[in-house]
Amino acid sequence: MIVVADLCKCFRVYARTRHWLREVVLGGVHHERRCVLRDVSFSVAEGETVAILGRNGAGKSTLLKLLMGVLVPDSGSLRVDGRITGLLELGTGFDPQLSGRENIYVNGLLLGMSRAEIAAKEAEIIAFSELEAFIDQPLRTYSSGMNMRLGFSVAIHASPHCFVVDEALSVGDAPFQQKCMAKIREFKQAGGAILFVSHDLNAVKMLADRAVVLEQGAVVYTGPTEDAVNAYLQTIADTDDALAGADVSGYGSGAVRLVSARALNEAGGMDVVRCGGFLRLEVVTEAAVSTKDVALGVMFRDRFGQDVFGTNSYLHGQCVDFRQGERRCFVFEVEVLLHPGAYTITLALHQGSTHSGSCFHWWDNALNIEVAGIDGPVFSGVCRLPVRQFTHYAL
Repeated sequence: MIVVADLCKCFRVYARTRHWLREVVLGGVHHERRCVLRDVSFSVAEGETVAILGRNGAGKSTLLKLLMGVLVPDSGSLRVDGRITGLLELGTGFDPQLSGRENIYVNGLLLGMSRAEIAAKEAEIIAFSELEAFIDQPLRTYSSGMNMRLGFSVAIHASPHCFVVDEALSVGDAPFQQKCMAKIREFKQAGGAILFVSHDLNAVKMLADRAVVLEQGAVVYTGPTEDAVNAYLQTIADTDDALAGADVSGYGSGAVRLVSARALNEAGGMDVVRCGGFLRLEVVTEAAVSTKDVALGVMFRDRFGQDVFGTNSYLHGQCVDFRQGERRCFVFEVEVLLHPGAYTITLALHQGSTHSGSCFHWWDNALNIEVAGIDGPVFSGVCRLPVRQFTHYAL
């Protein structure tokens, strides 16, 4: 559906506005050439969902604009088979002076729909956006969430072969986001291709078949979603250092390392715990150099790789100063209120409240645990919330 090969895009950056004028009038070069995308290559097949991951400024939005035809590449090639629609920045393709109804026609025409197509789907677009009461008001009176509703509704009803979504989808309220997600799944099941950018890693794991990671305008990884998420987290940690040991692998600077870890239930058994029981993690660490304010991070993930719960010792007032060569054991105890099933535990050593910028050692899926059986009331969903009251009274 989409084939991108060796795509490059650069921009002229002027330190002062007058430099641009001097270059136009007098000639010469008075700008810096900044390459936002360099030799980007990937493809998206029919019925496939591909996520684009990367830090702010990595080139994600520029890539989507090239695919949507908003920008023109400097070199390389891209091919899109069929109609491609999408939702980029809020307000793209809208005129704030026109009403919502008029903007449906303006935006639909920009997306390649005919007036007859738009007229046939007008009522459906308005109903999906849930903006019936405001549809004839000027768009300048709309909130950002209302803009997003209208833009998504027009784009998804334009009968695209490929749907492109930027972070704009995260603006809407929770019920409408769920409605959009259901519509996206329906579109995918019908054979449509999806390319989307999101910093919501759970959404990426839930929707994407695979992902492309951009760093400073270049593709640093493309492949299975979970591996791509790990590669993205590694770019956030600002480290290219891979760590490996006899039993422990991962990445980080290695200033402090994870040596071993085990999970124990209340009876001292390994790796199996009941919902409502307590889990004790014992994590052995060792410092290669003297390091201050070291924290241990713990993340529980379900069988789909989605983050269920995460915390770290910094948030609980427990940071440690290490001497060179010193070993310490972190102990983490938690009441497990997760629904029965298989889970993994990822561990990280970092400085302060987050691993961003100071990751000493990240150990993905360090432990596997099984939650088997439920102590207390049976429940549905991912976790049990402690219920303070469940009663009734006559009126």
